[in-house]
Amino acid sequence: MIEKKQIIKKEEKAVLVGVIQKDTTEAQVDEYLVELAFLTDTAGPKVLKSFKQRLPHPDSRTFVGKGKLEEIKQYVAQKDIDLVVFDDELSGSQIANIEKEVGVRVIDRSDLILDIFASRARTAASKVQVELAQYQYILPRLKGMWSHLERQGAGIGSRGPGETEIETDRRIVKDKITLLRKRLLEIDRQSFTQRKERGEFIRVALVGYTNVGKSTLMNLMSKSEVFAENKLFATLDTTTRKVVFENTPFLLSDTVGFIRKLPHHLVESFKSTLDEVREADVLLHVVDISHAQYEDQIAVVNKTLQELKAFEKPIITIFNKMDLYKEKYFDEWLEDEVKEDILRELKERWSLATNNQCVFISAVEKQNVDELRTIILHKVRDMYQIRFPYKTVYFT
Repeated sequence: MIEKKQIIKKEEKAVLVGVIQKDTTEAQVDEYLVELAFLTDTAGPKVLKSFKQRLPHPDSRTFVGKGKLEEIKQYVAQKDIDLVVFDDELSGSQIANIEKEVGVRVIDRSDLILDIFASRARTAASKVQVELAQYQYILPRLKGMWSHLERQGAGIGSRGPGETEIETDRRIVKDKITLLRKRLLEIDRQSFTQRKERGEFIRVALVGYTNVGKSTLMNLMSKSEVFAENKLFATLDTTTRKVVFENTPFLLSDTVGFIRKLPHHLVESFKSTLDEVREADVLLHVVDISHAQYEDQIAVVNKTLQELKAFEKPIITIFNKMDLYKEKYFDEWLEDEVKEDILRELKERWSLATNNQCVFISAVEKQNVDELRTIILHKVRDMYQIRFPYKTVYFT
């Protein structure tokens, strides 16, 4: 078992570190650090400060330059900081070198996301998926951080002649990865069988950036109790419910949220969860319209859908949290006519961009939900016509 599952404690204080490289702007890094702060808050620690540095390329030894590292070190000592979180992925040797300099634990964005996933995993499937991703993450970093492994099992006792401790750890981790992959294959087969047994229902999947309100929308449309809160990755496990609109049944699935720089190993490990997206007939792309960078989030989701070869599916874009959008951008002195013009231009723009396949709602306030239901109903019925063109389908 990997000790890093318990690396983050609620009462910890943290600082964040971002680097402005050739392919990023300062504004983008500021945005990434805001999201990193939200991730850190989700994990538990309190963020006290963010550090930035502009570099043509990261330092091979400590990622940031000597001057910036000294600045971080002094702040860590002054404020009794427990944790330093880097927004970019670090190598094992970089982590070891930085920890030696600053004197506290150092993790990167991928490690932070893995920690959140580990704390949120509830089912056997998600626990295996997260554990596999953790071992895959740590394997190439063993040289710098082998002491993060607990010394358990027969692996240590079976060390061969002349075999070093790091080689033993590497073998233990590789064996564990092989075992977890076999268990995941078994889970995938069971999941595939369950999906096949769902019959000839049209399948609809909620997708979107993390924390856009997918689970709230799932609860609203299916009248189920799916866990939802204002945290990143509140839901890891796919939930599927049978929903009936005007005697027309379909299966609705809530899926794990996407995010920038999602660790590759997590995408690989959560293949069975993402199969719900690949095998869906219709995708409901939920967007937090109140978020300042919602267009960038749309781009991240679209890119992920392309990687999953699911971007060509019928997509209905649901702009959620319109109540927060109005609260954020409409002040009390703005005339009603101006507000109406702004909303009309917003809707016209995205109607054109989505070929009229969009709707603006508030899931929490239940605003415009009837229009959403109508759009979904028509799309599902269209899909039934495509799926069963030569037979009459009676919905009961």
